[in-house]
Amino acid sequence: MLRALRSAAAAALLALTAAACATRPVPAPPENHTVSVPSAAGIYKIGNPYQQDGVWYYPHEQPDYDETGIASWYGAEFHGQRTANGEIFDSDGLTAAHRTLPMPVNVRVTNLDNGRSLIVRVNDRGPFSRGRIIDVSRRAADLLGFRLQGTARVRVTYMGRALMPGGQPIEETPPEIATAVPAAPTSKVDMSALNIVPGATVAPPVQVGQLPAPPVGALQPPPRAEEPVTGQVMQVQVPSVTHLYVQAGAFSTKANADRLKARLSAAGGIIVSPISRGGQTLYRVRMGPFDDLSSADAALARAVKLGSNDAQIVVDQ
Repeated sequence: MLRALRSAAAAALLALTAAACATRPVPAPPENHTVSVPSAAGIYKIGNPYQQDGVWYYPHEQPDYDETGIASWYGAEFHGQRTANGEIFDSDGLTAAHRTLPMPVNVRVTNLDNGRSLIVRVNDRGPFSRGRIIDVSRRAADLLGFRLQGTARVRVTYMGRALMPGGQPIEETPPEIATAVPAAPTSKVDMSALNIVPGATVAPPVQVGQLPAPPVGALQPPPRAEEPVTGQVMQVQVPSVTHLYVQAGAFSTKANADRLKARLSAAGGIIVSPISRGGQTLYRVRMGPFDDLSSADAALARAVKLGSNDAQIVVDQ
């Protein structure tokens, strides 16, 4: 069920935009804003499962990562400190923090509110506020056009491994290792085959590699083959209107979705929304739509209070 939840959220993302998906450069700011290797670069790191605020996170290789949600940013208070992989955080650099992606890797962050799109280097862990999927640097938030607002509706897409000092690429990991989910640090196993520490909740890895093909006319994933990581801001077509949803689960059978809907009924506004992809129908258990983040955050808190610890905020039409 957890894999289906993540897959359904990503599948909804791929259907967000219209057929025209060509990009065109936006006039760049006069100063240099390239994605460069930090002078005090760290190491390539996947990392062990870790706990934050009662939730376990499971870092692993995610070459097909593609997700929508809410981005935030961080800056001066962390400037000059070491990131999770040993690099030095520069609030004027183009970097980001993610909870489970390897480090360093490059991801494209697209602001779904204004169409601005930018590649950043993931070299830190976070954000750990519920309902947020990525923290970008202050400079990246400036270029993406949301620093003053504080948050934005975004799409985050994995582009590839980032360069290390001297411009050296990171050695590729054998497929059997790259696709393995790390074991959790306890012997108890739950129904989703993830080991759980008593009293903790679980945030499972995002796996979208088995998504069915998006319908004709949907926005395709950005090109990945040797795309220069220049920091160039691109303008891409995005829907004129998007909405926020709190998604608590997705199931291949409606009966299972109806059971979760009943369990969360006290949260109010629970709906079962079917979606068809590649001949398969998934039944998503959702709250929404919401037009403002505060309403979505409040709904997410209600779902979590009722035990839906895997609920997340997604962006959809």
